[in-house]
Amino acid sequence: MAKLLTQKPAFGAPGITPRWTQSNKAGIGTAYNTASQVWFTLWNGAITEVYYPTVDQPQIRDLQFLITDGKSFFHEEKRHLKTQTALIWDDALGYKIVNKDLEERYQIEKEIISDPHAACVLQKTRILGDANFLASLQIYALLAPHMNNAGWENNGYVVEVAGRKLLAANKGDRWAVLGATVPFKRLSCGYAGTSDGWQDLSENYCLDNEFDHATNGNLALTAELDLSGGATTEFILGLAFGDSLERATSTLMQSLNIPFETQKQTFHQQWQRLHGLESLDRVAGDGGCLFKSSVRQLLAHEDKVYSGAMIASLSIPWGEAQSDSNSGGYHLVWTRDMVSSAMGLVAAGETDTAVRSLIYLMSVQHEDGGFAQNFWLNGEPYWKGIQLDEVAFPILLAWKLSELGKLPQTFDVYPMVIKGASYLIRQGPATGQERWEENSGYSPSTIACSIAALICAAGFAREREDTTTAQYIEEYADFLKDHIETWMVTTEGTLVPDVKRHFIRITPAQPDDPHPNEDPNGGRLTISSRPSGCQSEFPAKEIVDPGFLLLVRYGILSAYDPLIVDSLKVIDALIKVDTPNGPCWGRYNHDGYGQNPDGSAYTGTGQGRAWPLLTGERGHYALAMGEDVTPYIQAMEQFATDTGLLAEQVWDRADLPEAHMFLGEPTGSAMPLMWAHAEYIKLLRSAQDDRVFDLIEIVAKRYLIDGLPQVSREVWKFNRQILNIGANQPLRIQANAAFKLRWSVDRWQTVETTEAHFLPTLALAYVDIETSHCKGKNIDFTFFWTQSESWEGRNYHVSVA
Repeated sequence: MAKLLTQKPAFGAPGITPRWTQSNKAGIGTAYNTASQVWFTLWNGAITEVYYPTVDQPQIRDLQFLITDGKSFFHEEKRHLKTQTALIWDDALGYKIVNKDLEERYQIEKEIISDPHAACVLQKTRILGDANFLASLQIYALLAPHMNNAGWENNGYVVEVAGRKLLAANKGDRWAVLGATVPFKRLSCGYAGTSDGWQDLSENYCLDNEFDHATNGNLALTAELDLSGGATTEFILGLAFGDSLERATSTLMQSLNIPFETQKQTFHQQWQRLHGLESLDRVAGDGGCLFKSSVRQLLAHEDKVYSGAMIASLSIPWGEAQSDSNSGGYHLVWTRDMVSSAMGLVAAGETDTAVRSLIYLMSVQHEDGGFAQNFWLNGEPYWKGIQLDEVAFPILLAWKLSELGKLPQTFDVYPMVIKGASYLIRQGPATGQERWEENSGYSPSTIACSIAALICAAGFAREREDTTTAQYIEEYADFLKDHIETWMVTTEGTLVPDVKRHFIRITPAQPDDPHPNEDPNGGRLTISSRPSGCQSEFPAKEIVDPGFLLLVRYGILSAYDPLIVDSLKVIDALIKVDTPNGPCWGRYNHDGYGQNPDGSAYTGTGQGRAWPLLTGERGHYALAMGEDVTPYIQAMEQFATDTGLLAEQVWDRADLPEAHMFLGEPTGSAMPLMWAHAEYIKLLRSAQDDRVFDLIEIVAKRYLIDGLPQVSREVWKFNRQILNIGANQPLRIQANAAFKLRWSVDRWQTVETTEAHFLPTLALAYVDIETSHCKGKNIDFTFFWTQSESWEGRNYHVSVA
């Protein structure tokens, strides 16, 4: 039995405020086998966050070595050594790290994998250097537990088991145990910043204190490796996890008992099981290196308990400045990111994961058809915003799999699709947040996703021979398409000379405002994250982003549309950045979400930087225009690190060496970002096929080939109570329950009663009114709710011009 030692408590409770680590990772890894429910990340020569038992639950801050000769120097591995990280293989997520002393007296070589069948991270370590110098070295392992995704309220212990002393940490029933194939000589559990081993060793190069436990605080656990006076310079370090101390210690001992080379070989062989991928090397500019890495990154971000669930990134943006209050980071599910990841794998020829992802999405969809803004793997919401594109994306995934004949065999996707379509019709057209998760209103990217998803949903309905439902959904999509310019295109452009008409980022409106201002020339937009003292409110017509390109990508507007072409002139003038790696674009002008001008971390305010995934989006547009996409492919490859990772953002200004910021290189935001990796794969597939991968045939047929039916319908509903309509425009009055419409065109002198058409599949009812005979009149109306047999209790009206 494992025995906790509790005789020597540490002082200095509870320790300093905990922080996470830098987000621009050098590598992420996991075993291919689902039995190994552990994921590790790397930064600056050390292991950083390790996730267990699911991909959304980090358990440590970092694990590194402290090095001293006991008399003249103290080195912290991630701060004081020169580091280089590389993949061991090009087809598996194992890593080799070399950390060198700046005076070249010693170097530490590490190979890092996870046990291919258990929840244990394994690190083979070799210490190299002059034998006499190595004989004086003392090597300490320093573990900072952040159990259950938090730095506070951790417990740490020295543990005796099977004649060995180990380090253990826990919170509740979650345990981590650290050990090695060589003994630990001296061990100490302390509070971070007050009594931990780093503080002790940095003061006088000696571990004076050996505390056997520290509880309920922010901790750091320290153990000296017994290298027998320099004779033993190679050992295996293991960090194992379990739901009890006994399980974690058993896992550790079992993992360390198997020779590392055997574990390594099995780890590699498992990843080699991945086969049947598209051969996209011909169109890649790097021989397929980033393609291979991107596929494996996407696969590694799928959970092994919640099959099919994929998080946005194994990172916490600007983690070094983030405390427990930011428990979500990017290790959450966003349906937008997740569907992008699944689509990227489909583009690579790997459809099994996408099928699992679709089944998972079916299981976490809300009863009303919506999805949370983002959520933990168990479906529990984290942020609670409403983003209509995140409701649309699962429908797009279902349609893509349907086209490929890869829909789930046992579960019918139609209920999910139709509930999602109903949600889009009921809640839209204004979204609570657009894809940048900051503002509400009429967003080109959100409207593009909604139109595409609705046409796909109608396609599913027609396959079921439910033509009534299909037609209604199509007509609502047509309504959205017909209003693209009136809602989201300014006619008073001032940003670029001679470009008066162009798309704007968003026309501000609240989804629950029954009388929104739908004039893109008149709204004012408040931008979050702007530094204190800087302007944060702007005319909406002066804020632009490239989200309108999704209208081209899905087949709603032509790439040659003059409005698209002119809008890109504005985009390139305001948010394009030319870097040594190639062109890149920011999200929108005046963006505040990014590294500060001095290179410091974003902590709620900053300056938005360039996003490599937007280079991929522009590449897709270039393909649609018939242009060469090679420059965009090569730019994304140049943005990648040596270990094949793509960042969320890259530095977009002159080099700032003192802050380690270099033009075109990653900032402190999330890396790797799965959305970017998926975009790259899709760009390769699009280039190979000479066709935009995300183009939806039935959408393009309706709007680009057949042409939109010449019916400019207006829709009145309780969350969009229009007051005016043009003569000869059909008026559709829509509600979320069965009703009879009592209405008049002569100030109630004569009255008509019309029973609404009820669509049970969509849980919607509607009445269409022909307005050609109503010019210059008001249409007055009210509702009788048939289910409750009650009147609405108030009248409404629409004026016909």
